[in-house]
Amino acid sequence: MTTTIERTPFKNEPFTNFADEANKKAMQDALAKVKSELGGTFPLVINGKRVETEEVLTSINPGNTDEIVGYASKGTSEHAEAAMQAALAAFESWKHTAPAERAEYLFKAADLMRQRKHEFSAALVYEVGKNWAEADADTAEAIDFMEFYAREMIRLSETSKHQPLTQVEGEKTELTYIPLGVGIVISPFNFPLAIMAGTTVASIVSGNTVILKPADSAPIVAAKFVQLMEEVGLPDGVLNFVPGDGIEVGEYLVEHPKTRFISFTGSRAVGCRIYERASKVQPGQLWLKRVIAEMGGKDGVVVDETADLDAAAAAIVASAYGFQGQKCSAGSRAIIVESVYDEVVEKVVALTKELQVGLPEENASIGPVIDQKSFDKIMGYIEIGKSEGVLKTGGQKAEGNGYYIEPTIFADVDPKARIMQEEIFGPVLAMAKAADWKEAIAIYNDTEYGLTGGFFSKEEDRLSYALENMHCGNLYLNKKCTGALVGVHPFGGFNMSGTDSKAGGYDYLLLFTQGKMLARKL
Repeated sequence: MTTTIERTPFKNEPFTNFADEANKKAMQDALAKVKSELGGTFPLVINGKRVETEEVLTSINPGNTDEIVGYASKGTSEHAEAAMQAALAAFESWKHTAPAERAEYLFKAADLMRQRKHEFSAALVYEVGKNWAEADADTAEAIDFMEFYAREMIRLSETSKHQPLTQVEGEKTELTYIPLGVGIVISPFNFPLAIMAGTTVASIVSGNTVILKPADSAPIVAAKFVQLMEEVGLPDGVLNFVPGDGIEVGEYLVEHPKTRFISFTGSRAVGCRIYERASKVQPGQLWLKRVIAEMGGKDGVVVDETADLDAAAAAIVASAYGFQGQKCSAGSRAIIVESVYDEVVEKVVALTKELQVGLPEENASIGPVIDQKSFDKIMGYIEIGKSEGVLKTGGQKAEGNGYYIEPTIFADVDPKARIMQEEIFGPVLAMAKAADWKEAIAIYNDTEYGLTGGFFSKEEDRLSYALENMHCGNLYLNKKCTGALVGVHPFGGFNMSGTDSKAGGYDYLLLFTQGKMLARKL
């Protein structure tokens, strides 16, 4: 019998203050330790067994392409099938494990990650090119997800508290939440710890078993997380680790008749393909697959003439260039009311020119983009931008032995221009002018995405209008449009930004469960 430990209410993991010399030294020590361990090999994990393959995924430091972060065994469809069979077998016992017991694994994992916080952050610095603050926030969010979802599973298991049903004479009714089955988690490179861990543990704590396919460019951080879950004693087969090709492994599992759900974070194109492939009922399939998808955005910050322009400019820069703009929440558009447009552009350009490009391990403001493919795509959009707007700063490859691009601003961009409409996923900001604040909001809404947005104004009626009319899943008033906190800003978007899953929110785990009503005659 599992004893439930009384837990304190959820609190977000605090961010590290690296201005403190002790914290700075601790991070430098962690970077040195992780650097000394670079180049290791990480196997597949199927039913608790390590499986090495001849073919590997090579993870390269995007900030120093001469440096190999590690090698991850590369799975095949045969490995994917073995993982499916292991997950199916494990599900038969895991689904009966008490929710509080499942939650305890997450609490233990969160405690361990907290103890090794800087080491996980250092791994993010080397593998995906995050600076210290971005890496620290990624690790903190992973801890938050584990702490939050563990508490949520306990809350949902207390059915009388969660959803008290209307009782009628002579009958007792209750609603419980039971697991779905085997889930496929396909995680992204841009939050290779937080989103990967969050989607994985949400699935697991809900009573499902998982096959994890991490991003090809960030398998090592995921492998370290899988090791952490093994360390806390998670039963074999509950979490299976199969990096591999998007078609041979990813699509094979998406189409598998025994797959019950897919949790995906990534591009619009891949998300739409998964949604389409998952919708087809395969021979022997007993259910309609559930797809939980977060597919990016073309987010923006709107500024009216009453706003605090210094605060707005700072928010625009922070939203556009955090982690080199490689966030689905990145504010890659700024829409400014005409009467203050020139002033805001001038402030944004000045702040952007202060950003230093350099090595993430040295904590430069701007690091590299993830790989050559992304670099080429972003530089292609910069060339398009040169014909669509006025280049105010940047626009070139930056110095360094990696995939560095100067923070770039295009002004006077038409709202219908490609760089105002298409997700670039890099350090490129497009700025547009609006006749008035209502037109600015209309321009903001004129995109197929709807993830995050920011609106700056001192007028309460305008803030209320923005709240009602800016069509996005996460709207921020008088603040930047990035940096959602677990439990504080449930995260997910509208339209082609995905299924509005609201990660880190109080209804998120319902996506990984199904409701079962019991009525008993008295």
